[in-house]
Amino acid sequence: MRYVDLRSDTVTLPTEEMRQAMYEAVVGDDVYEDDPTVIKLEKLAAEMMGKEAALFVASGTMGNQIAIMSHTKLGDEIIAGANCHIVQHEVGAAARLSGVSYALVDNPDNRIYREDVLKKIRVEDIHYPETGLLCLENALSDGTVVPLEDMKELYETAHEYKIPVHLDGARIFNAAIYLKVKAKEIAKYADSVMFCISKGLCSPVGSLLCGSEEFIRKARKMRKILGGGMRQAGFLAACGIISLEKMIDRLKEDHDNAKYLASKLNEIEGFSVDLDKVQINMVFCNVEKENFDFEDFARKLFEKGIKTNPGYEGVIRFVTNKDVSREDIDYTIKCIKEIL
Repeated sequence: MRYVDLRSDTVTLPTEEMRQAMYEAVVGDDVYEDDPTVIKLEKLAAEMMGKEAALFVASGTMGNQIAIMSHTKLGDEIIAGANCHIVQHEVGAAARLSGVSYALVDNPDNRIYREDVLKKIRVEDIHYPETGLLCLENALSDGTVVPLEDMKELYETAHEYKIPVHLDGARIFNAAIYLKVKAKEIAKYADSVMFCISKGLCSPVGSLLCGSEEFIRKARKMRKILGGGMRQAGFLAACGIISLEKMIDRLKEDHDNAKYLASKLNEIEGFSVDLDKVQINMVFCNVEKENFDFEDFARKLFEKGIKTNPGYEGVIRFVTNKDVSREDIDYTIKCIKEIL
């Protein structure tokens, strides 16, 4: 049975071209740095981010954690948004792997501003840890996009105090499409940037961590510490090359479908979406129905061939992706109305 899967864009299946590329890929041993397909992907990623070098890693979480490990030392404190992926969805790894603590910025719009950074930077004091890193996101985990001028201000503020900046750019290409710029225009306001090829770009596995040559040399060793040397990784990198060369422009279709889905959800009594916040391919739908059973709702949708996450604190997240068509959205709306 074919399912309409709106849980995430991580569920995208590789294209037929990717499957063929995997079959034909020329590979080596990436730990020895002689896998030609991985080398090609890393060079392409670095160029697209405007950085000197890149490192192919197994996941976005691995890329973010390697960045923190590479930028900081034991006992440092990192500034991060309270609801960002690094804090909320990476199993507290920064504390365990890097031995750092968090200075959390908790604003209602999930943004970090210059004044927040200035308040969180530690002064020289025997009782305090040192501020070792500023972690940013774009797009944010709530599906909104940070303007370039804000990125620039944060980057310059951190550098005033000699604090490096890491960007979790898991969906940086979605953010770039929304801002109508190249991804490198966002990435230039970070010393390192991680982006995923396994989300909307449809590769089966992988992310890229980009930065200076010196940073990537250190990151490569940190990847080894984590067991991330994937040997003949060119089979996976072959898909990543197609992701970067052919799958970026089509992300706008996902954005348009998200807007369409949001508008249709707004027609259902008790369901509401803030359309201004539908900026990429994520739709956060507020459900205001008395005694609404989110688990039962998700189960009934599943029975009709639709996969969704159950919802959290009165909100259901829907994520459009390559494998969800406009017709699939119409079917989803029809099923929601039937269930209600």
